[in-house]
Amino acid sequence: MDTTDLFSLKGRTALITGGSRGIGKMIAEGFIAQGARVYVSSRKAEVCDQTAAELSRGGGSCISLPGDVSTLDGVRGLAAAYAAREPALDILVNNAGAAWLATFDDFPEKGWDKVVDLNVKAPFFLTQAFAGSLRAAARKERPAKVINIASIDGIYLTPNETYSYAASKSGLIQLTRLLAARLIKDHIAVSAIAPGPFKSDMNTWARDHEAETAARVPARRIGTDLDMAGAAIFLASRAGDYVVGSVVTVDGGLAFAT
Repeated sequence: MDTTDLFSLKGRTALITGGSRGIGKMIAEGFIAQGARVYVSSRKAEVCDQTAAELSRGGGSCISLPGDVSTLDGVRGLAAAYAAREPALDILVNNAGAAWLATFDDFPEKGWDKVVDLNVKAPFFLTQAFAGSLRAAARKERPAKVINIASIDGIYLTPNETYSYAASKSGLIQLTRLLAARLIKDHIAVSAIAPGPFKSDMNTWARDHEAETAARVPARRIGTDLDMAGAAIFLASRAGDYVVGSVVTVDGGLAFAT
């Protein structure tokens, strides 16, 4: 048994939405280190360009492909822009997302519409829009991959009043299973990662109150860049080819070991 290239991504292309910062950037950096050519996409073109330039230093291949995936036109435009550059797509990471925190009595409708549209609707239509590129890369012996970034808030009872976020991430987990059942027929393996606390602009509490957050986690620390990159590389590489419809929790035991 030769496991030398089990986690290698050499020769593969990936597109990561929300890839210019936070968890998306962690995944992009990990993929590049394993030899993938990575397209990072985000709504802010300048930030996207800066991230691509940063991650390309040292010989890596990272390309900026800005796009607003909060609208169907934006989703389709991003897919068309990618298809104009590449004949196929090996790995799609649906990471772009939003959250909303408000008390029950004050929670607004826009806090539902924005979050559910970006966290559930967008991953579906992104996968649909990139299906042709994914099918072009997919083979029985080397399936293409779709990795949805969910959250443990969609699995366990979060103490935060993020009603639409928790509901949307739970919905994304079920959507992952449904897409997996349909797309594996085309040799496209769909899975998800459910992160716990990581430093990011979305999880400002973990970023700004690291010690307090870590005290709630069984592992007694918050997640690192390597923790997130490792899970994503596993699912994207040969190592994860037989993982279909599953959700990998990366949370130090917060969801299932408390």
